[in-house]
Amino acid sequence: MEQHCKLLPDDDSQTSRPKFWAVARKIQWPVFGILVIYVVTLSIFPGFIAESLESKLLRDWYPVLLITVYNVSDFIGKSLTATYVLKSINKATWACILRLLFYPLFAACLHGPKWLRTEMPVVVLTFMLGATNGYLTSVIMILTPKTVPVSEAELSAIVLVVFLGLGLVCGSVLGWFWIV
Repeated sequence: MEQHCKLLPDDDSQTSRPKFWAVARKIQWPVFGILVIYVVTLSIFPGFIAESLESKLLRDWYPVLLITVYNVSDFIGKSLTATYVLKSINKATWACILRLLFYPLFAACLHGPKWLRTEMPVVVLTFMLGATNGYLTSVIMILTPKTVPVSEAELSAIVLVVFLGLGLVCGSVLGWFWIV
């Protein structure tokens, strides 16, 4: 019974395990991409969509419609990877960085010309926000573990999840700036 309570001595096999930060450095661009995906998404959705927009036509149903559009498009984006996955992790990472363009686009819908402050541009942008969120998250999660040795594949997925969570936290904090 006592043998289960003793710590195992350190041996050389323990030092051959991949380290978190070493793997994170190897996949730094996909990690940055997943972080950007969720910082952009959570800083815009749901705060901006639920609080900052008004519709004379849809009134109280407008935020409900936008949240539904986002969730359906996110599902569609995730489902698209069943039929087509980008072949290049670099292209996927650049696509993640291009999502930063959603900031000026959504800001234009809030403060821009009158034709941009209508329902249709916001619905289209919300659809694009959700679809790119779902698709790029899935692509990064699929491709990144394939870019490292098999012994580091599981840890690379863990690194991605940690930075996904960090992106969720940072994005939700930044989301308050839309409301303020």
